[in-house]
Amino acid sequence: MNRVLSIILGGGAGTRLYPLTKTRAKPAVPLAGKHRLIDIPISNCINSNILDIYVLTQFNSASLNQHVSRSYGFSGLQQGFVEVLAAQQTPDNASWFQGTADAVRQHMGRFEVHDVDEYLILSGDHLYRMDYSDFVQKHRESGADITLSVVPMDEERASSFGLMKINCHGRIIDFSEKPEGNALKHMQVDTTALGMSAEVAKQMPYIASMGIYVFKRQALLKLLNHRPEHTDFGKEILPAAIHKMKVQAYLFDDYWEDIGTIKAFFEANLALVKQPDPAFSFYNKSAPIYTRARYLPPTKQLECMVTESMISDGCILKSCRIAHSVIGIRTRIESGCVIKNSLLMGADYYQSDFERESQCDRTPISLGIGANSEIENAIIDKNAHIGCNVKILNKDNVQEADREGDGFYIRNGIVVVLKDATIPDGTVI
Repeated sequence: MNRVLSIILGGGAGTRLYPLTKTRAKPAVPLAGKHRLIDIPISNCINSNILDIYVLTQFNSASLNQHVSRSYGFSGLQQGFVEVLAAQQTPDNASWFQGTADAVRQHMGRFEVHDVDEYLILSGDHLYRMDYSDFVQKHRESGADITLSVVPMDEERASSFGLMKINCHGRIIDFSEKPEGNALKHMQVDTTALGMSAEVAKQMPYIASMGIYVFKRQALLKLLNHRPEHTDFGKEILPAAIHKMKVQAYLFDDYWEDIGTIKAFFEANLALVKQPDPAFSFYNKSAPIYTRARYLPPTKQLECMVTESMISDGCILKSCRIAHSVIGIRTRIESGCVIKNSLLMGADYYQSDFERESQCDRTPISLGIGANSEIENAIIDKNAHIGCNVKILNKDNVQEADREGDGFYIRNGIVVVLKDATIPDGTVI
């Protein structure tokens, strides 16, 4: 796989994941307590022995750049790199990225320097484990100019994806990006051709693009150079390519989730604690998910009851109850707290009194969760200061609310406490 260059698209402003993307790029959003979204495609590349990796981004790129540089510095004995390329204005191009294809086009001069046969283009906000070497090998064996990794899709979510039709040889003969109404109905197919049972095919009557493509080198150069006004792969490049080139579909028959919304992100994180067989597991020794080595101390639990949860490194949990939750690094939870069905992202640093008993009715409020607080169906972003006797329960089942001045939003009924926010003692949300 040393003849393949990987290009990971960092996505746009991440508006569907706001406020988690308020101060960070979408691929830098924390995942599973100690990882970041970008760790998924980078780890898949490393496990597939694809070691030349670029990450393209243009929004809030500082945190992403910092994470990548601290996590993926290859040793001097091993070839390979992971490098973040941010959008930049130059004398030749005064505009930011206009779409996924334009992002690749603007840095194509750098990519062309590498002596490779294929370009592997990936998305930075999906959760899955995939052997790209098998994907690339199937692409080579088919003689395709472009191969798309695809999954069967149900009607409820189909309009959020690029959809396609294929012939009996797996060649793509029609492609439509996020169709709706009659255009959506037009893209229905019999997915028994993908090996689905008749029952499953009825539930999944669409073939959706995963946003994972492999291009022959010359095919990508030709497509980007020939029509510079085409700025997006799904909307323009791929629909045009199927009439001029051989574009093939590759069925991915495993767990894959687009976690670009607050609801999907929340549910994907909490699904990790399911036992005995979560849809996605970080406990795979043959294909690990890498991240930054932080050298944190073990988590300390003092008379706690923890059920169906993941607890990350460096936490202190005091006489609390935690159920069906993911607890991030350096989280401090005081006595009497109840945490249910929630994602706590933890903290980037320790306060000097991290191990001491916190006191209520004092300012400033300490980092972490104060005594006798209750949190349910919530995301607590990093470095939050939650006071004592706080209730984050959304008992009125409010679906949407913008309360940035008060330190939180509500999206799809999920309370999202902002990064670095302070929630005073006795607050009820």
